[in-house]
Amino acid sequence: MSEFTHFNRRGEAHVVDVGGKDATRRVAVAAGRIHMEAATLERIESGEQAKGDVLGVARIAGIMGAKRTSELIPLCHPIALTSVEVEFELESEDSAITCRATAQTTDRTGVEMEAMTAVQIALLTIYDMCKSADRGMMIDAIRLLEKSGGKSGDWRREDPA
Repeated sequence: MSEFTHFNRRGEAHVVDVGGKDATRRVAVAAGRIHMEAATLERIESGEQAKGDVLGVARIAGIMGAKRTSELIPLCHPIALTSVEVEFELESEDSAITCRATAQTTDRTGVEMEAMTAVQIALLTIYDMCKSADRGMMIDAIRLLEKSGGKSGDWRREDPA
């Protein structure tokens, strides 16, 4: 386990200096789920939700969230994303939607936070667009699935579920 690096010698929080690192291709994949009533999922799937194309709006919101991560997470570096993909899998047997986001860059620091932010913002958007019909929705299981590139190398969750 590596040590935390967001503290200087005096124990104060600071942004980590990545100036000496090489810019390399970095990719991160994250996922999360939102659980809902079966009727809510059916309205989303059929496009009959009152606010319109829930998944289309959530996809754009997730991409926008990834691009704004450094404004949302203290001490997170602003980075130039080269790609962000947000995908959804509807799971009728569980009345849930899984969101999966992939963020990519060629930079000096990783994109794990951007991928996880994309998932959270996309799922919160689904909640927002459907809350009038289903306030009991629950978001959970937000996690990093894999990352590649950078000094720490590649990592993959052994149990992606």
